[in-house]
Amino acid sequence: MQVLIGLKPLRMSIKPLIPLVCFLFLFSCYRVPRDIEPKINYTVQDRYLKSLPSPFAPLTPEEKETAWGKEYQIGLAFARDLDLYRAITSFRRAEILAGDHHKKRKLEMKYEILLCYYMGRRYNELVEAYNSSGLSQVTTEFPAFEDLLILLYDSFTQLCECDKAEHILRIIQQHYPAAYKTLRLSSALECADFPVLEEINSCPPERPYLSDFLCHYEANCKSPTTAGLLNAVIPGSGYLYVGQTQTAITAFLVNGLFIAASVHFFRKGPIAAGIITTSFEAGWYFGGIYGASAEAKFYNERLYECNASPLMNREGLFPVFMLKYSF
Repeated sequence: MQVLIGLKPLRMSIKPLIPLVCFLFLFSCYRVPRDIEPKINYTVQDRYLKSLPSPFAPLTPEEKETAWGKEYQIGLAFARDLDLYRAITSFRRAEILAGDHHKKRKLEMKYEILLCYYMGRRYNELVEAYNSSGLSQVTTEFPAFEDLLILLYDSFTQLCECDKAEHILRIIQQHYPAAYKTLRLSSALECADFPVLEEINSCPPERPYLSDFLCHYEANCKSPTTAGLLNAVIPGSGYLYVGQTQTAITAFLVNGLFIAASVHFFRKGPIAAGIITTSFEAGWYFGGIYGASAEAKFYNERLYECNASPLMNREGLFPVFMLKYSF
């Protein structure tokens, strides 16, 4: 009997906490949302471009002596040094000087202009130049046809013109299946499209680097829901969860200060001051919940970027590294 009486108060004190414990347990098992927006970057060195051959036949001695031939050579020299603005200007001059008697060479110049815009990441200008160039009529006989499709696909993707990008991708799939698979993987990595990445990872051939990347991300990412929940239970703990110790301490102290001030004013007056401090605390409290969730998402994006960018550069998964030819 004494044991029952001694346990009764303990049972009553724990019972209200059971729903909270269950709530925390459920969210600890909650799958981390994957709606992140990473920014993946690449760096192309001039020595890499210089190592690639030109898709076009060299100018003949007679062509080199013409006015357009000289401008063309100047444009190529500027392009190889990545002086892209001057290269485009020279290619345009060569195109004008060539007239209508050198249609094949003029197509080459138009392509070189597109390549300059692509290397300068001027995707709008590239699309505009393509639409007015006549290159839309070329076939697989064009020496740089595969590279041209890659330029267009990446440009439309960067401009968020999804329908046009998908159209180009279908053409690539039809003529260049290997390039299609690489581009699909590249796009999925750049956009953090996890369903597509998992689909690719489950299909042959094996890609150990992709499996390791996905496993590392899953093991280290943070749940925005958990961060917000923790911050709701103990202000500041959500920031601590994502590794922001200083912000967590500040949030805890600020919320604690406003809570203490609100309690003091409601107990001893004036009530108006209590209402004001409570409104401030409500702002801090709910803002902290949202902020912790946002910081968890930001943490996941940085985690993804820090691993995806080196991976794509190392494995040559960016479209620019798929080009077979240069200037």
